[in-house]
Amino acid sequence: MRKAKPKKRIVLPDPVFGDTRVTKFVNHLMYDGKKTTAYHIFYSALETVKSKLPNEEKSALDIWKKALENITPQVEVKSRRVGGATFQVPTEIRPDRKESISMKNLINFARKRGGKTMSDKLAAEIVDAFNETGGAFKRKEDMHRMAEANRAFAHFRF
Repeated sequence: MRKAKPKKRIVLPDPVFGDTRVTKFVNHLMYDGKKTTAYHIFYSALETVKSKLPNEEKSALDIWKKALENITPQVEVKSRRVGGATFQVPTEIRPDRKESISMKNLINFARKRGGKTMSDKLAAEIVDAFNETGGAFKRKEDMHRMAEANRAFAHFRF
């Protein structure tokens, strides 16, 4: 690379929980710079999650963190061209990319859901991810299955 790597920006903690992961999630959720709206969607989704799982002793934030943990992939496949053929090579994922992929998957599958408001859809997807069901969890399983199927090409790793 010709240029130097850009510096990592410092993400400030969110106002309610004081957690930087929440801020990162809200930044992924945000459209057109409307951060206040994104925070409102996220916090109301957590309230809905708490009402949907009343017998759970964990807080809504802990449920959200466990849901993210459940849909975080460990390996992914990358296309690698060797000779004339293209192989799907399984590679491990960096920790910051793991977090980003899981957040984006959760938000994308929540957007695709049927429901009234985005906070309702997000709450339903969080509950599904917590219970190891739903689209985002299925996406993680598919990624792992692809990596397992192409394990023979692991020696092409770069």
